[in-house]
Amino acid sequence: MRPVRYAINVTIDGCCHHEAGVAPDAESMRFWVTEVGRADALLFGRVTYEMMQSAWRRPGTGVWPDWMKEWEIPFAETIDTAKKYVVSSALDGVDWNAELLRGDLADAVRRLKEGSGEGLFVGGVTLPLALADLGLIDEYVFIVQPVLAGHGPTLLAGLRERIALELVDRHEFRSGAMAVRYRPVLVAG
Repeated sequence: MRPVRYAINVTIDGCCHHEAGVAPDAESMRFWVTEVGRADALLFGRVTYEMMQSAWRRPGTGVWPDWMKEWEIPFAETIDTAKKYVVSSALDGVDWNAELLRGDLADAVRRLKEGSGEGLFVGGVTLPLALADLGLIDEYVFIVQPVLAGHGPTLLAGLRERIALELVDRHEFRSGAMAVRYRPVLVAG
C-alpha cells in the first residue's frame, strides 16, 4: 500500500496560507523537490490544483517565466511533470497530467493507496482535513515557519477528532524554519 503524505508550510501559530510564512529560498525548495519527488502522484482539491497550475505549469512556449529564479526551476519541473489527481465536483475536466476523482472520497483514495509505488502527496487545506477525518493520512510533513501570522486559514481547522502523532524526523533550515515529519500513533483498541 502506498502512503498518503500531507505536506504544507505552516506558521508557528498554525496559519497555512501560502503567503504567510517565510519566502521560499533555495534550501527550502530543494526540500520540496525531494518531498514531491517521493510521490507517485499528487492529490489536490480544486483550489490547490488551480493555484499550483497557475504558478508551476510550464508555459506553452516551453520557457519558464523571467520571474522564476534558477533554484525554483527544479521544483517547477517536478510539479509540472507529476501525475495529479484532483478532487472536485465543480470542475468538468482537468489537464496538466491530471485526472478528476469523482464519487466517494474515501473509496477513491483507498483505491489509489492500494496501488504500488512510493506514495501520494497531498497539499492544500480543505482536502487534507477531509482525509485526516477519514483516517487516510499516513504521514504529516510540516515546514514550520518562524512567523506569527495572526490571521488566515489554520492547519486542519475543524478536525473532528484528535490525532496523536509521533515525530519520525526533523530538519532545521538556515532560515530558522523547521521541517518535521510525523506519523499517526495507532491506538490499541
